[in-house]
Amino acid sequence: MLADLLRDHDGVITVAQAKQAGLTQDDLDYRVRTGRWRRCSRGVYFADDREFTDRARIRAGVWAYGDLAVASGLAAAWWHRLTQFTPDIVEVTVPRDCRPLRRYGTKLRRRDLDPAEVIDRDHLRVTAVPLTVIEAAVRRRGGAKLMDSALQRHVDLAALWKAHLNNKGRHGSPAARILLRAAEDGTRSAAERLLVKLLRHAGITGWQTNYRVAGYIADFAFPGPKLILETDGFAFHSDADDFVNDRIRQNALILAGWQILRFTWLDLTEYPDRVIAQVQHARNA
Repeated sequence: MLADLLRDHDGVITVAQAKQAGLTQDDLDYRVRTGRWRRCSRGVYFADDREFTDRARIRAGVWAYGDLAVASGLAAAWWHRLTQFTPDIVEVTVPRDCRPLRRYGTKLRRRDLDPAEVIDRDHLRVTAVPLTVIEAAVRRRGGAKLMDSALQRHVDLAALWKAHLNNKGRHGSPAARILLRAAEDGTRSAAERLLVKLLRHAGITGWQTNYRVAGYIADFAFPGPKLILETDGFAFHSDADDFVNDRIRQNALILAGWQILRFTWLDLTEYPDRVIAQVQHARNA
């Protein structure tokens, strides 16, 4: 039972779990004294016969705050595999009436979470995916990209809005609302209007909208250099059929001798200078 616990918990174990497995306090003290186990914090140990991984670090950081603690923010995002970047600081949320001592390597937040927004994943309490997405998206640069990726694979916009409205007043709430509004407004037509604005601001001329090529209508076309610009909104606005049809259409345009540049809502809002540079390079190629 002890070996199973350590394997399933990334080598991390609490006093309560160890005692359920049949160990006494003397057994725990002996393991620490002989170097077999490492004391991470009060009541939390790590079996030092294995690597102290990022999973072990996050688990130990959360468990250091007791049974009601929850991994949140970027720690929860990484645990859910929403991002590949492991946070240096483990964000932990505890109820408002808890007054634990702050632990090194952690960021403590005190608030009362709706039970429906806390789930168990791999034997660790973490915020559910919708709440995790809207919180993690405002914790680091490129949050819109994280949200867009989550909308493609993990969650829908309605669930994100519900989690946001259910947790108003939390840290980062205003910034999350801005991202949600951008996702809501980020349709293909909005992306097209933004691209027009960028092209005009850069002084780029010679393009036509809704240009017919090879039986299709291109969003933007430069007939001279045979260059087409296509825009995409936020990921949730497209489905599997759109994906397939877009590829068939794109192949037909390429076979007709046209070069195609595709820009997402994220490209247009976060990297406008790069968009213009690529358009100018393609026109001059």
